[in-house]
Amino acid sequence: MEELKARIHSFESFGTVDGPGIRFVVFMQGCSLKCKYCHNRDTWDLCGGTMYSISDVLTKIEKYKNYFIPSGGGVTISGGEPLLQLGFVTELVAKLKKEGIHTAIDTSGNFALTEDIKKLIDLTDLFLLDIKCINDEICKDLTGVSNKQELAFAKYLSDIQKDIWIRQVLVPGITDKAEDLHKLKEFISSLSSVKKVEVLPYHSMGRFKWEELGFKYALDGVPEATSEDVEKAKKILGI
Repeated sequence: MEELKARIHSFESFGTVDGPGIRFVVFMQGCSLKCKYCHNRDTWDLCGGTMYSISDVLTKIEKYKNYFIPSGGGVTISGGEPLLQLGFVTELVAKLKKEGIHTAIDTSGNFALTEDIKKLIDLTDLFLLDIKCINDEICKDLTGVSNKQELAFAKYLSDIQKDIWIRQVLVPGITDKAEDLHKLKEFISSLSSVKKVEVLPYHSMGRFKWEELGFKYALDGVPEATSEDVEKAKKILGI
């Protein structure tokens, strides 16, 4: 039987922000959202990236086990959007689980809760869930999609006591409204398995990728979030 392959954008061998400890990060290629603040615009193309087999990826991971395992780390699968290549990711996570390696998936959660998705959720140790914006109208404008599925995804993770890190990108004038942050706090408070809440300041460092690809940068003119903006949001969120 032919081994599963997937399109992968890149790898990071010593990640320190995508889950606990030192992480080996697999950035999957392809994304179904159109986030205006995306700093990896080159990951959107579903036909881009490089094809790798499960064995190829496991061989890469093996080289770094002696670094990330003692740190309490593991492997994080990010993107792009990893759940678009569900079969590959599920098999990869299953093999890592057999080796006792901690796994995390960084996802928008913007998917229906099918049995296949639930199978992957069951296998995975931690989900890094980006709440794009608790205000659905702003979410639609910012990403091109409603937030209803991602909020249902978060609720399901909570219901089955699956560990969650919640992330909110703070975009001045868009996702930093006090009313919305209070609603986000209320939503997070309704979840029982949230281990960490992070406020990620919006920055425009990804602008050059948009321009290299011939696209107009979507948030042209929007100021970057300051440390004061972040502290104000954290205070509202109670973190």
